[in-house]
Amino acid sequence: MRILTGTATAGDSFRFEPLKVDAIGPTVFVEGQDLSRNITWVHAWTVTDGIITQVREYFNTSLTVTRFGNHSASAAAAAITPLHCPSVWESSLPNRVGKSVPGLVLAI
Repeated sequence: MRILTGTATAGDSFRFEPLKVDAIGPTVFVEGQDLSRNITWVHAWTVTDGIITQVREYFNTSLTVTRFGNHSASAAAAAITPLHCPSVWESSLPNRVGKSVPGLVLAI
């Protein structure tokens, strides 16, 4: 936080080392870690016409991405059919640092 707010001291450094990059439609997921600080992170970038237009950042959080909705059914059928939300991507690094972290589901 101190790095982002400009109050960092010389010892406050953070290395963003991407270990995994995946794209699902216009969303790019980048996952990495800083082992010296025992931190994992996931970025979710929305890319429009080759430009990053939105960034979501998650630290020490297990992220599961699901596709929201029933895209194959008609609107009338969708009203009576439960939504199917398959998991399309999951972060893997929180398990590697050996600690319990909160979980979050991101619907796209």
